Amino acid sequence: MNLETIRQEIDLVDSQLVKLLEQRMELVSQVTAYKKTHGKAVLDNQREKEVLKKVADRVVSDDYRATIVATFSDIMAQSRAYQTSQLERTHETLD
Repeated sequence: MNLETIRQEIDLVDSQLVKLLEQRMELVSQVTAYKKTHGKAVLDNQREKEVLKKVADRVVSDDYRATIVATFSDIMAQSRAYQTSQLERTHETLD
């Protein structure tokens, strides 16, 4: 396979990832609303540990495990940042 073909395949995978990440962020938005209603903190260390363990267990290739787990850790960090910004925006609106 030549480089251009490989890059085209990466572009296709990236398109799928974007759609899935948007779906994930919609769910994160729903989590934010739930946490706001129920007075829960944004960070749930136990839940994050569980998610990362599930991710690690799902990775087939040992060569990619650490990188994929780190990527999911980054995704969750961005999700927390989004939740925090949404909660702060809600507080500003109420003031």
